Amino acid sequence: MENFIVSARKYRPATFESVVGQQHITNTLKNAIKNNQLAQAFLFCGPRGVGKTTCARILAKTINCTNLQPNGEACGTCDSCRSFLNGNSFNVHELDAASNNSVDDIRSLIEQVRIPPQGVRYKVYIIDEVHMLSQAAFNAFLKTLEEPPHYAIFILATTEKHKILPTILSRCQIFDFNRIRVEDMANHLASIAKKENISYEPDGLHIIAQKADGGLRDALSMFDQIVSFSGGNVTYRSVIDNLNILDYDYYFNITDSLLNENSANTLLLFDEILTKGFDGAHFISGLSDHFRNLLVGKDTSTLKLLEVSEGIKTKYLQQSQASTVSFLLSAMNIANQCDLNYKLSKNQRLQVELALLKMCHLTSAFNLAAAPLNTMPSQEGQLKKKPDTPALAPQPAAEPAPVLSEPPTNYTTAKTPVNKPEPVVKEAPVAEKPKVFIPNLHSAATSVKIPSLKELGKQGDVLVDEEEDPYLKGDDREDFTMDSFLKYWNEYAAKVKADGKHNLLSIFNANAPTMLRPYEFEIIVGNKVQENLFRNERPYVLNFLRSTLKNFGIELNARIDEQTVVKRPYTNQEKYQHMAAKNPALAELKKRFNLDFD
Repeated sequence: MENFIVSARKYRPATFESVVGQQHITNTLKNAIKNNQLAQAFLFCGPRGVGKTTCARILAKTINCTNLQPNGEACGTCDSCRSFLNGNSFNVHELDAASNNSVDDIRSLIEQVRIPPQGVRYKVYIIDEVHMLSQAAFNAFLKTLEEPPHYAIFILATTEKHKILPTILSRCQIFDFNRIRVEDMANHLASIAKKENISYEPDGLHIIAQKADGGLRDALSMFDQIVSFSGGNVTYRSVIDNLNILDYDYYFNITDSLLNENSANTLLLFDEILTKGFDGAHFISGLSDHFRNLLVGKDTSTLKLLEVSEGIKTKYLQQSQASTVSFLLSAMNIANQCDLNYKLSKNQRLQVELALLKMCHLTSAFNLAAAPLNTMPSQEGQLKKKPDTPALAPQPAAEPAPVLSEPPTNYTTAKTPVNKPEPVVKEAPVAEKPKVFIPNLHSAATSVKIPSLKELGKQGDVLVDEEEDPYLKGDDREDFTMDSFLKYWNEYAAKVKADGKHNLLSIFNANAPTMLRPYEFEIIVGNKVQENLFRNERPYVLNFLRSTLKNFGIELNARIDEQTVVKRPYTNQEKYQHMAAKNPALAELKKRFNLDFD
């Protein structure tokens, strides 16, 4: 029975041209070989399974090839290439630093460096997982790495560049390997499937490439696994069943239900996903990626960011046209919050279901927010237009406005005696209102209408109404008792409480006003914030008190209470000083017996 060789080893690249997805590195190395500009040390760093060790071996074989090809590749037929392929080359040494990371291992390597190559130009040392070397081993390696013999070349490979000493990094040419793109991996898997006479579906290979997360070795391992599972027929269904991947159709169906606001179908689909053994965190993470792909698919310039097969890409384009950007952004935000809170939640299923229900009602929320501001729901459940707000512009001069003999108030006053006459409405001409004169214009028009800046130069002088004073005016000066004042003060406090102004209510309940002199009162507040609150409310309080007590000479001001904070003794020294201030004999006692604090 012939031994089985996994695809990762069987189809391992043997030339620079066959390396997948690292053209920027292979081109640089080929040019360095052709121009004879090889560095003394190379550092290959990048994720797992992207070709670091493979490129190191190809470089070691190519620089010692005695029959180098014009394109910079090794011939594969000379003695050096054949000995390398057979694994018995004396000029290429590989060291696994994960298991040989001590100082003695590095000293043994340094001793081997002194021996020149046999029959070729260079002696190459490949040190894999170099970040596993100990601190002492790195220090022992420094001098040799900086000034090696002219025939020695070191190739270091690592997945964690940040763990390598800066002194090592400064002595190497650093090559950063990229994650291999999904499209490149899918094409490579398709070429292997053709060589092995394996039938496949492009969607299935794309799923394997996505699951590999940029590592070609992982993709080849999964490919071998699925070939064994499916009997040589790699289909989309066999891939998602074997790799425990959630089908794209679930995400498309759930998104359709969310857009149609079908919450019942959404919850049923999520229950079916849980029944098949998928985790809620895995589902909500995949749903976030699905919304991201839909958002990417809405613009033709970002279509290249969709790392899916052509069949799945068509579905994304169709569904992206049916969804709005607002819905996708809001749904992604909800899914992201659910993903963050999932592990901390005691009821994790409810956490996901709540997020799905929120997404289900996003469309209704957007429609409600887009409704006109001058509409409100009527009793029949339909939108009914509000009456238009009357304009605040002044009346024309030909129609004089009525003026009340007493200014109206905004608050409920004390009970009015029965024999008090009703306020008489008198008509006053508009011209009697105080005006502000705008000079430097060539006419003397008396129009009340305020023109625009362009009209000012044409109409000439304009008279504008002065801003209205918020305080009521009157001549009443009736006497009142302090009890009457406090009665109406508490009555206004009750109105403040009914209006829900709790910050202002604390000012009224904290302290009662004190009378400094007749008709002049003062209230104490605790801080600057309360002082500003009361200053804004002061006109309404004064209008209420003046009108109810019939005394327009009442004044009310606020003052911040500046209390001195008494510092309490805390340390032993502070306690001693506090006690010694009260009893000076303690100081004499401390001095006489030479006492001190513990």
